[in-house]
Parts: sequence; structure tokens; C-alpha cells
Amino acid sequence: MMLSSVLERDDREPAHLPIAFEEPHWYVAHTCANHEKRVAAQLGQRSVEHFLPTYESVRRWKDRRVRLQIPLFPGYVFVRLALRDRLQVLQVPRMVRLVGFNGAPVALAEGEVESLRCALIEGVRAQPHPYLRVGRRVRITAGPLAGREGILKRWKGDLRVVLSTELIQRSILVDLDASSIVPVHERPGNSPT
Repeated sequence: MMLSSVLERDDREPAHLPIAFEEPHWYVAHTCANHEKRVAAQLGQRSVEHFLPTYESVRRWKDRRVRLQIPLFPGYVFVRLALRDRLQVLQVPRMVRLVGFNGAPVALAEGEVESLRCALIEGVRAQPHPYLRVGRRVRITAGPLAGREGILKRWKGDLRVVLSTELIQRSILVDLDASSIVPVHERPGNSPT
């Protein structure tokens, strides 16, 4: 086969991107400090599906107390997009990058963002917590966070579980009912290091 016939055939066939570039997934977008809400507003104006989880915090100022909505993951906004459309996100002012490894964005586990969104809508109380790797592991069995694993933090009437997002090494603390968790037992031969 001649080189010219190969080139002609390649010109007629459209270039196909890997499926990861065409299918939308949730990614973590890193923003400039304290610009999460502005970035989220810009994403909304560009019709990019996004999620900025917040929690309510009461701050005391000189003359009054103020209730503020503060990001659960400071410096981050979740975006759902196909990688072929990432330029639409990266051109947003005060957007730094999509989080990943070696310059390639990494998608979050399926359902991770949706379960968090549903939990916050249903009124599950959550707040930021220092990132944890070690502790008594539990699995959530009921509610919007069912199936997620975390670390048992405190047991005083209410149960608190630390849920971590490994990709950005950030954690949140959620209040749960004791009946909605079970301990996670280590498999034989898999000892924690």
C-alpha cells in the first residue's frame, strides 16, 4: 500500500477521542484562595455543571453575629464535564487547574459528588475536618451517603464520621445516626500500614 493512499484514507476518517474525553465525569477544580464562590458563579454563567458544597458558620464581629455560607473544601469546586470541554472551565478567571496527576485531570469515583450533594440537601450537617488516614473505619449503610466509608471520630449521643476525598486530601465531618453505620473489618492478610 502506498503512503499517499494511507494518508488519503486517514484524512477521510474522523479522529476519535478516547471515551474518557467524550463522557462527562466529576472533576475537582482548584481555585485561587477565597474565590470559590466567584468561580462557581462564572461556571454557572457558562452553563457548566458544578457543585460548591458549603456549610453554615456563625462568625462574631465587633458589633454583631453573622451567619456565613463557607466552602466545605476551601480552594476547590467540583465540575462535571467531558475532558474535551475542559478549556471552557480553565478559562474562568481565578481558576488554577483541574486536579490530577502528571498534568492529567483525574475523575472522582462515580457517585461521590452526587451522594454529598444529596446529603447536604437532606440536611446532613457537615463541616471541614483535618485530613485523616488512620482510625476505626466504618461504612455508612443508610441515607444519601450509603456505601461511603469513613473514620469514626466521636460518639456522644450523635455519631460523627470523617469522610475523606483522597484526590485532594481533604476531609469533612458529618453527623450520622448510630444505626446507619457498621464497622469495616480488615480482610485477612491486609493489615494497615
